[in-house]
Amino acid sequence: MDAPRQVVNFGPGPAKLPHSVLLEIQKELLDYKGVGISVLEMSHRSSDFAKIINNTENLVRELLIYVMGLVLEWIKNNGGAAAMEKLSSIKSQTIYEIIDNSQGFYVSVGGIRASLYNAVTIEDVQKLAAFMKKFLEMHQL
Repeated sequence: MDAPRQVVNFGPGPAKLPHSVLLEIQKELLDYKGVGISVLEMSHRSSDFAKIINNTENLVRELLIYVMGLVLEWIKNNGGAAAMEKLSSIKSQTIYEIIDNSQGFYVSVGGIRASLYNAVTIEDVQKLAAFMKKFLEMHQL
């Protein structure tokens, strides 16, 4: 079976989550609280589903706190804030170098915005950089 294609969202808004965090969320999605069934498969008339509906606001808050906790743990396990700052600098420099060497192209087309959140890897940024260089070659006058 082919591995799923990984797409990176560089846009503002939702941040890329570490793969390990997504796997943990996926595991819990398949078996909701040990009932042996996914929330997506439950009858909307079941008591378990009714509890979910009645607690939706709290569940969303809990999910956000839970995911934030996993992300903070991931940051800690990957060198903490200092390591994230260093990676952020490397990632930003990679993109700014292309913009600075574009002879004003990216300014003339209205700019470019790329969000390089913590979990966006150097490899992800290299893909964006390659795309930007190719785009520049294809469209620069």
